[in-house]
Amino acid sequence: MTAPLSTAQIREKFLTFFESKQHLRLPSHSTVAPDPTTLFTVAGMQPFKPQFMGAPARFERGESKRVTTAQKCIRVGDIENVGRTRRHLSLFEMMGNFSFGDYFKREAIGWAWEFLTGKSWMNMDPAKMYVTIYDDDDEAFGYWTQDIGLDPSHIHRFGADENFWPADAPLKGPNGPCGPCSEIYYDRGPDYGDDSWADYYETRESARFLEVWNLVFPQYDRQEPQADGTPTLLDLPFKNIDTGMGLERVASVVQDVPDFYSNDIFLPLIEKVAELSGKPYEGEQSVSHRVIAEHVRAVSMTVADGVSLSNTGRGYVIRKILRRASRHAYLLGLREPSIYQLVPLVVRGMGEAYPELVENQKSVEAAIKSEEERFLKTLESGIQRLDALLSKQEKGSVLSGEDAFTLYGTYGFPVDLTREIAEEYGVSIDEAGFDKALEADQELARAGSKYGKAELFGGADDLLSELPPTQFVGYGQLEAPGVVQAILSGGESLRHLPAGSEAQIALHQTPLYAEGGGEVGDTGRLEWDAEDGSGEARVLDTRKTPQGVFLHRVEVVRGELVVGQKVQAFVDAERQATERHHTATHLLHAALRAVLGSGVQQKGSLVAPERLRFDFSHGAALSVDELAQVEQLVNRWITSNFAVTWRELPIAEARAAGAMALFGEKYGDVVRMVSVEGGVPFGGATVTSRELCGGAHVERTGDIGAFVILSDENVAAGVRRIEALSGELAVRWVRERLTAAARAASTLNTGLDQLPDRVAQLQAQLKAAQQETVTVRRQLTQAQMGGGGSSQTRELGGFKVATARLGGIEAGELRGAADKLLEQSGADLAVVAGDKGLVVKASKDAVARGAHAGQLIGQLAAAGGGKGGGRPDMAQAGVQDPEAALSALDTAF
Repeated sequence: MTAPLSTAQIREKFLTFFESKQHLRLPSHSTVAPDPTTLFTVAGMQPFKPQFMGAPARFERGESKRVTTAQKCIRVGDIENVGRTRRHLSLFEMMGNFSFGDYFKREAIGWAWEFLTGKSWMNMDPAKMYVTIYDDDDEAFGYWTQDIGLDPSHIHRFGADENFWPADAPLKGPNGPCGPCSEIYYDRGPDYGDDSWADYYETRESARFLEVWNLVFPQYDRQEPQADGTPTLLDLPFKNIDTGMGLERVASVVQDVPDFYSNDIFLPLIEKVAELSGKPYEGEQSVSHRVIAEHVRAVSMTVADGVSLSNTGRGYVIRKILRRASRHAYLLGLREPSIYQLVPLVVRGMGEAYPELVENQKSVEAAIKSEEERFLKTLESGIQRLDALLSKQEKGSVLSGEDAFTLYGTYGFPVDLTREIAEEYGVSIDEAGFDKALEADQELARAGSKYGKAELFGGADDLLSELPPTQFVGYGQLEAPGVVQAILSGGESLRHLPAGSEAQIALHQTPLYAEGGGEVGDTGRLEWDAEDGSGEARVLDTRKTPQGVFLHRVEVVRGELVVGQKVQAFVDAERQATERHHTATHLLHAALRAVLGSGVQQKGSLVAPERLRFDFSHGAALSVDELAQVEQLVNRWITSNFAVTWRELPIAEARAAGAMALFGEKYGDVVRMVSVEGGVPFGGATVTSRELCGGAHVERTGDIGAFVILSDENVAAGVRRIEALSGELAVRWVRERLTAAARAASTLNTGLDQLPDRVAQLQAQLKAAQQETVTVRRQLTQAQMGGGGSSQTRELGGFKVATARLGGIEAGELRGAADKLLEQSGADLAVVAGDKGLVVKASKDAVARGAHAGQLIGQLAAAGGGKGGGRPDMAQAGVQDPEAALSALDTAF
């Protein structure tokens, strides 16, 4: 009987299948989200949001409107269920095939069915397949019943809450691309529940019917509903396909195992946890085995992707996952770091598909071990404290928010962990009370922070309210005299500030611009003369209070600064780079409106010395031509060297003159209007730039020097972000890339103009060579297996053992060779040795009679100068001396 497909084989078959359907295979994106809307990559389609929004489908591996991937995803919204149930995971692999305006429903449905039921692919029983579709999606119903021949009784229709993406989009939004979906289920039989497909229609829950694939059909552009509430769904200019097949779910079906934790990836981890703890995988403690096995995969993958365990952002999330696993290791009696010892098994199971695991294995182990050591120091005392508190609580009672916060603040106990442990006692926690205590603690921390908002705008309120607004004189000059009006530190007013100290300084006038309108605050220095000598302070940042008082965060370098001191304030030269980027931002805004239309509105910006960032409303990615047109318009302004002027005038007059207001700014009756005194032609019209702005700008557009767009990306629904450079930074960026391209062209012995064609040619040659290599290796394996000269069969320890020694064979081919040898020989066990690897396979009957491939390979690998392990039916190892490993068979039984 043929051994079931491994998870790795299923993954490879999926990608190979869709390559045969002319899809471009791309590597998995990092678990770190490709856009700022989420911390992690949560879906297979996420890396392709630009293409779904209309960006060119060009990738490092080529250009194609059809793409297939195996994407590693992280979802932690229901982390407390991981391990408690057999169907929740924080890390999962989403197999996907995507179409960007190419094929649509018929092909997506047909190919999914072909892959799942085809004898050469997953070979699932068609009679056990069921699907769901959207209520009115008669098109999908027709394909399922007519093309596929699925019995209509195996199809259920659901509303937008179940079978639409995003859920409930027709009525609730968000606006933008959306569409119906069709989910494919597999009936695992009465062993997994006595509910029927009809029961699922009523309850929408089932342990028996396992969802294995979701086909999403983005075909509409959802707009605001009509006055009577009728949804407004406009047809998209092109239709897309976004599908996801859960690898772990399909593996459960194909390998005929009860759940994820019994497949070939998880089981070695479970067994290792049992070995380390001495606690078998059974009974109540099995939850802990599952938690540890699942979480070590998630932590290993994210740390390998560069995530550092920390107290903020994604680093905090991963630390929380690891600490949850550490707590369960503690419950199993492990009092020393142990989870890091599972990392090699993660690498062994997934490293071939995700080479970053192999490359970073040592750093992953070190990071996990270090965090385990740190957390174990406080875990025991925290658990004892919490257990003492919970033992006094009655079932159904509430643990106070103050107690939960004490555990968090004193013992480093995440509130999620407190909540989970409390639930085991049947106790809830006062979430509102915890939030209140946390907020009070954060306010206290901010009040004691040197640079916190409490000191800048909330401390010494009485003094700040008495100070007149600061006069800003920095539009036309980069230095000016000033008088120290106040020195503030920790919410208190000071009279003196000695050398080596930091504080906030208020001047009666200043040339340093305060952060606002997207422009960062200026840095610089203060100088003064006093009776005891000269003084100097570095200005680290400049902010402005709502009352208009400029506060300069300074560090005194020498001398002493006192209230009333006359100083000379200087702005750092970086201001000039900031001015170039700020004026370029105005020109970029005007160019975008000219090229894309008046619907473009600014949604945010950052103007800094090193770059500019501009967020704007637009529903699709800019095409290559549109980006070129925008960039060209801005550079036309620059080469025209128009004057940049500003004047103050009533806001009504400014709006009448066509001035645009910048996002996030508040305006009074009198405003400052910045104008570029000249326009550039585009589309038969003249484009001009005139905006309300309080920021610093160049005197002429030619001062910008040059302008280049670095990126265009989606950051939220209907909002895009452009990052760009100006001046010498832009020239340097272009030169670096031209130099890199020239070096690549020289290496490939071609000209710069012919580089794209040469790369495409080499890619085609490489693909052909790789396919030829695979074919040759398979032929080599078959030749060596068929010859019989290198294989033999003998009786050892009551088992019939077949062995083979193969040369020039990769590790991945050894598993297939072992399968074939076991089948051809009719033996109980097959042992196949390559140049540096060893595989042992055992038949089901042999396993039932006590054979254990994992234990056997441990002895063989040790004799061959290596190590390895595995399941009773299959094990793999790396060895230095395969001949010695095979020779050890005689003494292994």
